[in-house]
Amino acid sequence: MNEDAKMKSSVGVIGAGIQGVCISLCLIKKGFKVTLIDREDPGNNSASYGNAGHFSPYSAVPINRPDILIDIPSMLLTSTGPLALKWNYVPRMIPWFLKFLKNCSTKNMMHTAKYMHQILDIALPAYDELFEDINLAGLVESKGIIYFWTNKDLKSRELEINIRDKLGVKQQLLTPDEIHDLEPNIKKIYHGGVLYPGARHARNPKKILLKLFDLFLKKGGHFKKQNVIKIDFLQNDKPLIKTDSHSYSFDKAVIACGAFSKKLTNQVNEKIPLDTERGYHVHFKGHDHLLSRPVIFLNRGFGITPMEQGLRVVGTVEFGGLYNPPSKKRILNLVNNAKYLFPELTKHEDEWLGFRPTLPDFLPVIGPSKNHKNLFYSFGHHHLGWTLGAISGKIIAGMIANENTNLDLTPYNSARFS
Repeated sequence: MNEDAKMKSSVGVIGAGIQGVCISLCLIKKGFKVTLIDREDPGNNSASYGNAGHFSPYSAVPINRPDILIDIPSMLLTSTGPLALKWNYVPRMIPWFLKFLKNCSTKNMMHTAKYMHQILDIALPAYDELFEDINLAGLVESKGIIYFWTNKDLKSRELEINIRDKLGVKQQLLTPDEIHDLEPNIKKIYHGGVLYPGARHARNPKKILLKLFDLFLKKGGHFKKQNVIKIDFLQNDKPLIKTDSHSYSFDKAVIACGAFSKKLTNQVNEKIPLDTERGYHVHFKGHDHLLSRPVIFLNRGFGITPMEQGLRVVGTVEFGGLYNPPSKKRILNLVNNAKYLFPELTKHEDEWLGFRPTLPDFLPVIGPSKNHKNLFYSFGHHHLGWTLGAISGKIIAGMIANENTNLDLTPYNSARFS
């Protein structure tokens, strides 16, 4: 695509979370005219605000794997466990869950791990390119992330470590003494752990998102705070985005609205099995001095990140769709788990529920629509939406600009579900 064509080429991006903002910024940098549309202001209570704040380039091992099949019933039955179901949502979950089970073979697990690693491996350099233009003083720390565990489910731990070894991920196994030396305030309930030294964490994800968004506006991008109702197509298959108050025609469009993307992909007649993992967080204000870096207690499936708002406790996977109310039980679970590791914690604040967009093979959808050549998708990044924001933006912008790439992008295509 030559420069003149690019300058005249307009792109509408639906969704102002980390995916949409990074995509918009990458497109602007390539000379496209970009309009970002969302019914909310960027980072307003969304997953891009409430996530764990991890930049996790090591995190290629998916949840769909053979060992999980044995664990699911006990996970659902224990109140301190990482998994929960809203029972009124079970009938809607069944088709998704059957596809998930089909993906729990060793072969499919390794396929997902390989292609998650392909993009995770270049995820942080992609952020560094975007971060060159903004002041991030005090907002990103590079101290790695620690996972630790008791002597239960050690086969699962071994599996994860071996797969990461195969992929060439940097990891450093830790003894209990080494964990204590790195994080002396955690109650010594652990028998082993691993440090991922290449990982980083955000001290305030929303502030970072807003800095990227402001840069997008400064470079000439437009933002419309409107609710997208429908996508139609004009002659030449050009997208027409209809909101609750206007219609906008573009040369190309991108759907990047996380867990809410399915409503729009259904309209364009693509049956993508996107569902929602509901994640929770609470803060313990003024306690961030207790940790130097994020930690994850694998047996109970939750993590704690030291942030500007205090200690942010995150976790639990709850399947219950977009419309069920928050579960007090899940919040209590997080609070009790945090106090188990740090008995000195007192009152928690900021009970939050957000939605992670998840596909049954645990690979995102990044690429063109099956049915419309001028429509592109970037969603379904499950627990890694924050980590993969910049690289997804780079990939989508490259596709729209018709650039060549040495990445194999076929595994992320939506056509895999047809």
